[in-house]
Amino acid sequence: MTENVRIAIDVGGTFTDVVKLVPETGELHFEKVPTTPSAPTEGVMAAFHKADADPHVVSMFNHGSTLGLNSLLTRSGAKLAIVGTRGFRDVYLLGRTDRRVMYDIKYRKPAALVERYDTFEVTERSLFDGSVLTPFDEDDARRVAGEIKERGYEAVAVAFLHAYANPTHEQRMREILRESNPGLEITLSHELSREYREYERTSTAVLDAYIKPIMRSYLIELEQKLAAEGFSGQFLMSRSGGGAMTARAAREQPVNLILSGPAGGVVGAAAFSKLIGKPNLITIDLGGTSLDASLVLDGKPVLYHGAEFESLPINTPSLYIHTIGSGGGSLAYLDEGGALQVGPRSAGAVPGPAAYGRGGTQPTFTDAAMVLGYLGADTPLGGELTLDHGLAEGSLKSIADQLELTTTELARGIIQISNTKIGGAVRAITVELGHDPKDFALLSFGGGGGLVAIDVARDLGIPTVIVPPGQGAFSALGMLMADVQHDFSRTNVTLLDELDSAQAESAYAGMEAEAAQKLTDEGFDEGSQVFTRAIDVRYSGQEHAVTVAFPRDVADPRIAIRDEFQRMHERQYGHVMDDPIETTTMRLNATGIVDKPSLPLAEARTQGHATELGRRAVYVDGVNQQEYALYAREDLKAGDTVEGPAVITEHTATTVMHDGDVLEVGIYGELIISIRPANQEAVRNG
Repeated sequence: MTENVRIAIDVGGTFTDVVKLVPETGELHFEKVPTTPSAPTEGVMAAFHKADADPHVVSMFNHGSTLGLNSLLTRSGAKLAIVGTRGFRDVYLLGRTDRRVMYDIKYRKPAALVERYDTFEVTERSLFDGSVLTPFDEDDARRVAGEIKERGYEAVAVAFLHAYANPTHEQRMREILRESNPGLEITLSHELSREYREYERTSTAVLDAYIKPIMRSYLIELEQKLAAEGFSGQFLMSRSGGGAMTARAAREQPVNLILSGPAGGVVGAAAFSKLIGKPNLITIDLGGTSLDASLVLDGKPVLYHGAEFESLPINTPSLYIHTIGSGGGSLAYLDEGGALQVGPRSAGAVPGPAAYGRGGTQPTFTDAAMVLGYLGADTPLGGELTLDHGLAEGSLKSIADQLELTTTELARGIIQISNTKIGGAVRAITVELGHDPKDFALLSFGGGGGLVAIDVARDLGIPTVIVPPGQGAFSALGMLMADVQHDFSRTNVTLLDELDSAQAESAYAGMEAEAAQKLTDEGFDEGSQVFTRAIDVRYSGQEHAVTVAFPRDVADPRIAIRDEFQRMHERQYGHVMDDPIETTTMRLNATGIVDKPSLPLAEARTQGHATELGRRAVYVDGVNQQEYALYAREDLKAGDTVEGPAVITEHTATTVMHDGDVLEVGIYGELIISIRPANQEAVRNG
């Protein structure tokens, strides 16, 4: 018998974050447990138990995992074969001939997931309009299927030419493959993407098939363990494009999970922006291994259709998130030229930073923060892990001696390098896209976000930093805000003036019928289903398109599409043209509305003021110490104000604010920090 308890668990590279929410009472509980890379389901079950959430009372479980992404990073996915149209065997290996990195003579294209030996071709061919030029040769297909079985492949990606327009040959190929090898994992390109661009569709299918065996095994094992402990609620997975998908759907299309790790935080940020009346946010999520930066514009996350993994395109919608290898576990080291570097290599969950006392000896960002005084042994991480200052300082000593620096000077340098890299990530999603950081507030979360947010904001001129409740596990909290989503598309390259409204309506109606069936099968009634139509539009001759809304119930949608395209093109690219306009792809987003939890209001201060826990000595420049007031966030109440310098500790994270910064606690317990401008620092120092 389930109760209305909700759990969200986000598995990161170092820690697994868990949020427990009881909507009836407003109880909101945040916890962290170490990630268990060698046995990932054990870490998830440990998170349930740490949050004191028996699976049999949980009505909804939202989950985000980096398992698929990590298998790609480590090249530990399935032994994979590709089956394509005869004459097009090398579509995947050739890819595109452009070179993104223009001036790096050391650049090497990332290794492909397969060799040419692993690619096969079958006699068949359809044309762009779906007509068959060359019939499907079943004898040839059986020959290929036999060779695939003989070589022992675990998964196959089938990507035939123009299968987006006519999928029958791909469907028959799957049947033949299963005749000879029933246990083979098979991905058909058209089931992931009904769009043109052969290479991008093939790459998406390859990525999906490569991680499908490991993701299917993981999800089945986790479902079995949950069922054994009485779980009978709804099991949802976080998607790369925001939103969620059922665990059953995720087993069939795991490519949608590759970039899902940071998506929960962005979805949560968008929901939180509406609660606090801040529609435009820059988000930074600093975890143990990486830093994810993203935008919320007008209360919505930025979605795009050009995601990549190591230059391999993923032709499914994704949130626009810029990721760099800079986290709490990022290793500091000297490069071949003797210069100090930080990341992207990480100490990970095992052994972790030296300060954790788990056998790590190399210095990390966390060790540097410990040595500077940002972190302290007086406030155990997660309430259990007490950091060791001596181990942290010892890990820095070797490099400090080589550079003829004190350990505190080296620690300050490590923090400054990290801040610079994080500032670069923020510039990549703002300045480089035509946005001024000063027009945004910075929403900081993740276990290490509060350590760097104020310095980054000051460097970029951002006036306000907001730290949400439960910042260390905010990505998990965001997963509780996610609706179930499915994305559908149909290629339709035609001049806008020649767009046939009746044909377009028929195409959208077909996608909506397919979407409605999927959502119904997943338990959503008609009243909980929402369909949003969009269309990709570009100037004739352009390579990439702008996605605009497709209007409903209008006699001629072309006028509205033209006006919206011109407006969006000017906003994104700064100009409009008189060239002919054409459409490329019709899109449908299908949403199953999940009952959203309400965040509880923080208790308001009625008398007195926040009480200091004590004082902590912080090295502000690596040389000079300054006394920082120490507060426990759990003791702060709505309406409280704190003037810097101060360190705010909490169960899962720490926030550092400096001289001149002023904090006010909002109605949901969020910390709203007004940043002292950088030029005032110069005035203070004469």
